Amino acid sequence: MAEIEIKTAPADFRFPTTNQTRHCFTRYIEYHRCLAAKGEESTECEKFARYYRSLCPGEWIEKWNEQRENGNFPGPL
Repeated sequence: MAEIEIKTAPADFRFPTTNQTRHCFTRYIEYHRCLAAKGEESTECEKFARYYRSLCPGEWIEKWNEQRENGNFPGPL
């Protein structure tokens, strides 16, 4: 059986405390900005997707996705 390697987002000097809420939100925004800049097919954006998925609760992601679809997402995309 192949060994599964689990990784999370690397340490980021912008978020030195243990509360990772802002880190999660920033990585989510970085991912969607990357997609907007490089296109949906870009593999360069996948690292940001891995980062926010490992940091953010699923409920938040679902809510933010819904907000983006409805045009009322609170962040700068």
